[in-house]
Amino acid sequence: MGKLMAIALIAAGLWGGYWFIGSAAVERGLIGWFDAQRAQGWQAEYASLNTAGFPSRFDTTISDLKLGDPAAGLIWAAPMVQFLALSYRPNHIIAVLPPSQTLTTPYETVQITSDGMRGSVVFKPGTALALDHSAFVLQNLALAAASGWSLALTEGRLATRQTVAIENAHDVAFQALDLAPDTALRRLFDPGAQLPATVDTLKLDATLQFDAPWDRFALDGAHPQITTLDLKLAQATWGTLDLQAAGTLSIDDRGIPTGRITLTATNWRAMLAMAVDSGLVPPDLAQTAERGLALLAGMSGTPDTLSAPLSFQNGLVSFGPVPLGAAPRLR
Repeated sequence: MGKLMAIALIAAGLWGGYWFIGSAAVERGLIGWFDAQRAQGWQAEYASLNTAGFPSRFDTTISDLKLGDPAAGLIWAAPMVQFLALSYRPNHIIAVLPPSQTLTTPYETVQITSDGMRGSVVFKPGTALALDHSAFVLQNLALAAASGWSLALTEGRLATRQTVAIENAHDVAFQALDLAPDTALRRLFDPGAQLPATVDTLKLDATLQFDAPWDRFALDGAHPQITTLDLKLAQATWGTLDLQAAGTLSIDDRGIPTGRITLTATNWRAMLAMAVDSGLVPPDLAQTAERGLALLAGMSGTPDTLSAPLSFQNGLVSFGPVPLGAAPRLR
C-alpha cells in the first residue's frame, strides 16, 4: 500500500511539473510571438496574458488585445481572446473570440458582434506545428460600420483540412446561411428591391496549394503563396439569381494566374439590369453589353443561362471572347 501511495505521489508530482513547465512554455511562446510582431513594425498590444486550467488543461486568456498593421492602416481590437487545450493534447487548440470586436480600416471603423465565434485548430505533432485541419463557426454575426451600413449573418461555417497526397495543399469549404445586407447595401445591388431580404446561398469548395507549409514559421518573413487554385464550386444564390464558378488556376511566383474559371449565371439579364441600375455598368453601354452576353448565352443553348469561361493567359483576363484587361495578382 505504501509503495502504491509513493508511486501515486511521484506520478502526481511529475504531472504537476509537466503542467507548470508546459504552461510556462505556452506563455513564453505567445509573448515571444507578440515581441516578434512588434519587431517587424506591427502594433501588438495586450494588457495581460495568463494560463490556467491545472492539472488537465492549458487555457490561456489574453485581455485587451490589439493587433494592427500600420502600413495597411488595419487595426483589430478585442477585449479578450482565449486559447483552450487539453494538457495531454496540446496540438489541438480551441480559439474563442468575444461577442464584441472592432476592426479599423483606412476608410472606416466596423463594430463586430456575435452570439458565438469559435474555432478548432489541430496541428501535426512536432515542433513546426504544421496545420492539419480546422473548423470555425460564426453564430448571429453582425457588422455595423460607422458610416451607417450593416450586414447580418445567421450562421457561417469554415473548415479546412490538409489535402491527401498533395504537399502543402489544403481543402477549404465555406458556407453562409441567411446573409442579410441592410437597406443601404441592398440599394447598391438591388435598387428596385426586387430580391428577398436575405441571400439564400453563399458557399465555396476549393483546394489551395501553397509553396510552403502553413506552420508556426508561416507568419515570419515571406508568407506561403498560392501556386494552384482548384475551384470545385463557388456559388451565390439570391432569389431568382444564381451565379456559379468552377475551374483551375496555376499561379506563378509573381502571382500571375493562368487557366480558366467557368462562370454560369442563371437569369443573367436581371443581373445586368441590377448592375446598370446600381451604376456598376454605364447606361450607354447597357445595350452593347446585353447583345454580347445574349450571344454568349445563345452558344450555351439556354437563353436565360449564361455560361462562359473567364480565361487567364499571358497576364491578361478575358470573359469568353471579350478582353477585360490585366489579370489580378494573387499574392
